[in-house]
Amino acid sequence: MADAKVIPFDDDRSRTRRRFGRAARDAAVRALPGQQGPEESVVRAAGPVEPLEAVADGAAGDSVGPGDSAGRGDSWERRLAGGLAFLRRRVTGEYEVDEFGYDKELTDQVLMSLVRPLAEKYFRVEVKGVENIPAEGGALVVANHSGTLPLDGLMMQVAVHDNHPAGRHLRLLAADLVFMLPVINELARKAGHTLACAEDAERLLRSGEIVGVMPEGFKGIGKPFSERYKLQRFGRGGFVSTALRAGVPIVPCSIVGAEEIYPMLGNAKTLARVLGFPYFPITPTFPWLGPLGAVPLPTKWTIQFGEPIMTDGYPPEAVEDPMLMFNLTDQVREQIQHTLYKLLVQRRSVFF
Repeated sequence: MADAKVIPFDDDRSRTRRRFGRAARDAAVRALPGQQGPEESVVRAAGPVEPLEAVADGAAGDSVGPGDSAGRGDSWERRLAGGLAFLRRRVTGEYEVDEFGYDKELTDQVLMSLVRPLAEKYFRVEVKGVENIPAEGGALVVANHSGTLPLDGLMMQVAVHDNHPAGRHLRLLAADLVFMLPVINELARKAGHTLACAEDAERLLRSGEIVGVMPEGFKGIGKPFSERYKLQRFGRGGFVSTALRAGVPIVPCSIVGAEEIYPMLGNAKTLARVLGFPYFPITPTFPWLGPLGAVPLPTKWTIQFGEPIMTDGYPPEAVEDPMLMFNLTDQVREQIQHTLYKLLVQRRSVFF
């Protein structure tokens, strides 16, 4: 992970914990007797509001018989109350973001809900070995990168979010380009992504977060289809030194299925330079079919998290040993490559 300049986002507002008093809000509501809208009436009638996830879980677990319309009505009332409470917190600003701009509530209840159907219904992602990610404390998840567009990072984030027994969240390290794009920049920050630099990664790891990195970078995601599932260079081992400094395990991750969603047959380099992109892909459908060509092929995915490689047994000066950096980097790379080959042999077809 090479050093990169930090691109500011949303000025001071995104670097502080935003928390507004509930008492002040309630006081404002009480000051307008008879002026409460339908939303306020629903919330008051429902009583104490549960978080939206808890409401959904409770609704799913309700024992409602075929003729129990009252039970169904109560379930929908609770869902509605939770949804209105969520919207109210967004409007009043009564929610928190961390120093990197990560909005856990928005990620859990909105962003993951938008990406989840793509993972479950379209790519039908099968997750293996997620228990290899520790239940607590920091860990660095290192994965292969492919697919022309970085959908593999999002699928990996959903895989950890929805399948880890302890409900861990994955914080992805992203390239500078992500934080230069309007709208994408803000969404990436809200979803917990941060700049791919050693300083930010180490701070997250030391605070006990699960951090995801794809060392191949643009070399991996923009490689031609003829080189699919062949790992590119992992750089100079920056991710290994970061894990050593933080004393956290490295969890190799192998992703099969992403290589075929946009088979990259060519690269319009001149156009890429004009647009400021690292590459401009030419696929069987793009740019020939216009916007329709941007629809990914519905391949079948497998994401497997491997056995963790422990780093806490090394002395602090180990980060200055280039041979150790090389050996650990190569060990992680080889483990990912071996697992890729194994998964490819087991795969019945690209789409099933």
